[in-house]
Amino acid sequence: MFGVIVNSLAIICGGVVGLIINKGIPKRLDKSIMEGLALVVTYMGISGTLEGDNPLYVIISITIGIIIGELIDIDNLLNKLGLYLDSKLSKNNESSSKEENKISKGFVSSSLLYCVGAMAVVGSIQSGLSNDYSVLLAKSVLDGVSSIFFAASMGIGVLLSSVAVFIYEGIITLGASGLSNILSDNVITYMTCVGSLLIMAMGLNMLKVCNIKVANMLPSMLIPIILGIFNII
Repeated sequence: MFGVIVNSLAIICGGVVGLIINKGIPKRLDKSIMEGLALVVTYMGISGTLEGDNPLYVIISITIGIIIGELIDIDNLLNKLGLYLDSKLSKNNESSSKEENKISKGFVSSSLLYCVGAMAVVGSIQSGLSNDYSVLLAKSVLDGVSSIFFAASMGIGVLLSSVAVFIYEGIITLGASGLSNILSDNVITYMTCVGSLLIMAMGLNMLKVCNIKVANMLPSMLIPIILGIFNII
């Protein structure tokens, strides 16, 4: 679990630096940085979706995932959590609903960015099977640096994503012996592909091109695992 702990702490440390820096950033510059990050996020999503060579698996995963997410209404649950946390952490309880939702948006956005991708899965498996932390340590550096900029723009929700990263990578690390057989290269590829599609949607939301409930699509990332269990992928 050493690599998982380091990864989570890197996000927290980077996020704290981002929050401190944010206090000295003019509002106009902050808006420009946010737009720039949105473009980078969109690019990351597009590049990741190109990894899969069979769009049918992506269609199945997205469709089933959205049905599950909408039935649970994950977006609404996270917004309620964000509002609760904001009421406890915000100094100004009269902030607008847009500001109140900032915590949940920062949490969902950064959690997706840090959990999606082969480094999180492969690194956690290597950590659990052979105590090889090299991939997770490399990921920690990347996540730590990026969390500075994301926290500066999206607030404290980015720090809270460290909990999601700890749970996600921790489960894979502890269950590595069993998951290594299920999480084949194809399954990881399509988990990354589907997750990258959600990241692209998140980037478009950040650019205010659309307003997609990305949180309600989160179960889509688990569908490739189910398809892998039944040897469909």
